[in-house]
Amino acid sequence: MSNDPRETLIIGAGPAGLMAAEVLSRAGVAVDVFDAMPSVGRKFLLAGKGGLNLTHSEPLQPFVARYGDQSNAVAGWLHDFGPQAVRDWAAGLGVSTFVGTSGRVFPAEMKAAPLLRAWLQRLRHPADGGTPVRFHMRHRWVDWQSADAMKSGANGADAESVGGQFLFESPAGPTRVTARAAVLALGGASWPRLGSDGAWVPWLEQVGAEVAPLRPANCGFDAAGRAGDGWTPFFSERFAGQPLKNVSIAFTDNAGQRVQRRGEFVLTASGVEGSLIYAASAALREEIARAGSATFLLNLLPGRTAADVQAAVAHPRGSRSLSSHLKSRLGLAPVHTALLHELLAPEQLKDATALANAIQALPITLRAPRPLAEAISTAGGVRLTSLTDDLELHAAPGVFCAGEMLDWEAPTGGYLLTASLASGVRAAQGVLRRLGRG
Repeated sequence: MSNDPRETLIIGAGPAGLMAAEVLSRAGVAVDVFDAMPSVGRKFLLAGKGGLNLTHSEPLQPFVARYGDQSNAVAGWLHDFGPQAVRDWAAGLGVSTFVGTSGRVFPAEMKAAPLLRAWLQRLRHPADGGTPVRFHMRHRWVDWQSADAMKSGANGADAESVGGQFLFESPAGPTRVTARAAVLALGGASWPRLGSDGAWVPWLEQVGAEVAPLRPANCGFDAAGRAGDGWTPFFSERFAGQPLKNVSIAFTDNAGQRVQRRGEFVLTASGVEGSLIYAASAALREEIARAGSATFLLNLLPGRTAADVQAAVAHPRGSRSLSSHLKSRLGLAPVHTALLHELLAPEQLKDATALANAIQALPITLRAPRPLAEAISTAGGVRLTSLTDDLELHAAPGVFCAGEMLDWEAPTGGYLLTASLASGVRAAQGVLRRLGRG
């Protein structure tokens, strides 16, 4: 098995890894990108299947606040490469963008593939004196010897100027690569079939990096139901996949702050998911971890006053069914009425005041987040205290980390992709400084 020396290697061909490659290529650094998958950017392409959400147009201060406990650290990355820089970067690839009604920013074609094709073309054939990026697909990282470990071993004489040796399984067999610097951009552990499986966790822990447990973020939840054991079979079979549009949810987060959001989500066979749930998923997940369950109040009619709803419910309905009555007086759809039947006791359905209150404050209790493999993104990862400001591992000089494998999280809406790209820029700048070229 040969030892193949390289200047800089990047493991992971997602957005963070590709952005790091672009910054280094532009600076004239020789870059080799390795990835276990047969093609580049697989999660990026799947995420953009319904319309690639590149970033968000809101002002930078509230934008940064979306990163919660890690907002101060992420703010530094965004200072170097923020939401406007993302739009400028896309424009430089020939991809125009527009702001949707929700403030989200999309490519004009609403597709990820054209942008990725233009990006790869520029990486492989850079202009203005850049160095072409070399890609090595179907190369799965399986082992690692850090520079410190090499110094204490037989290769000590060669270890002074390297970030380490990396062993890959490839179609040609085992391949060991030595690099002066390396960027790890391996993702978290969501969507493992696309390559982000969290297999890197024990290797980084072995060299002394602290890794926060990987947990689901932007995820769905299993509901407790009225009896505590989930939706009834009837409700699950009949209404799974039904959206609840133009509703709002309210809950109190771990800090004691009252949170209220408006939007839509979807009922699933076991609970709930969708954009409104994802936006609250971090707080709901933490409350479940603390207390064993989390409850939010669902307002089916946030645009109506309590008095309006009370009057409509109390209006005599004659021989009409409750479902027909609520549809006629309040415009509630069958799925709304079915959810009320699912969660309220018969006596509550018969009590006009209790029913009116439930229509605007229906308690929905969640018992568990859905598995990590189903989540859109990952919380947890390499703790930022284990890294320098350049995202270089304290425990492994010459090795940098970027993207979703870092311990930060954000809601959907362009925040995830923007910070991933920005972290790739920051790690690449750190590599340049490490190589004496920054």
